[in-house]
Amino acid sequence: MDKKQKLFLVLAGIFLTNALLAEVIGVKLFSAENTMGVAPAGIRLFKGLVLDFNLTAGAIIWPVVFITTDIINEYFGKKGVRQISYLAAGLIAYAFLVIYVITLLPPAPFWLQVNATDAQGNPFDINYAFSRLFTQGLGIIAGSLTAFLLGQLIDVMVFQKLRRITGPRMIWLRATGSTLVSQLIDSFVVLGIAFYLLAPEGSRWSLAQVASVGIINYIYKFSVAILLTPAIYGAHFLIDRYLGKDQASQLIEQSASESKGFL
Repeated sequence: MDKKQKLFLVLAGIFLTNALLAEVIGVKLFSAENTMGVAPAGIRLFKGLVLDFNLTAGAIIWPVVFITTDIINEYFGKKGVRQISYLAAGLIAYAFLVIYVITLLPPAPFWLQVNATDAQGNPFDINYAFSRLFTQGLGIIAGSLTAFLLGQLIDVMVFQKLRRITGPRMIWLRATGSTLVSQLIDSFVVLGIAFYLLAPEGSRWSLAQVASVGIINYIYKFSVAILLTPAIYGAHFLIDRYLGKDQASQLIEQSASESKGFL
């Protein structure tokens, strides 16, 4: 295995691990304000809705996927991003299927008895909690996978278009710019499908709520994408040093010449 193959293997491992983890832990919502010890934002938008910075836990590690996507895009082009994105979507779907099957297994009686109360001594059904925690509705799964694939395809297209305009210069522009465009789409597609189009009757969000929560998620991703710009340059430095300047430049030029179109 040569250095190029080893590099792709490492980047693919980082990408797949964080993409899968982000989807699994994304069932938990957390308050960014409480985490930082500040008062809720209380931003008023859209028919009196009050926005606070409540985000999915998956948002914490999703920026790693941003960086890895841009690095794969730079050195392996559209083909590399497309291959790893399709593989990730398949693995995520497989993980959801396995988790769903596991929730259908009858629990062992002693497992229920040992975990019959919580830390305060209140009655606690651990099997119900396990199922509620790990089982997501069809709409959330469909929305998540659709947004993931669409975001990745848009990211690689914008990245390569900017690459053709800027050449090898201005890494920050194509890395940050592609992320800002792709995540704008991703932030609203997943919410629109999961909580509006395919949501069960009685739990469907209004379009105003979809828009407001999408804005909060995008503000977070927008901010993180900018803050992570130095990490992009750091990754380029390490990879160029590992491959050698000549091989790295040749790989980048080859990926740029082969990356045209959307699909």
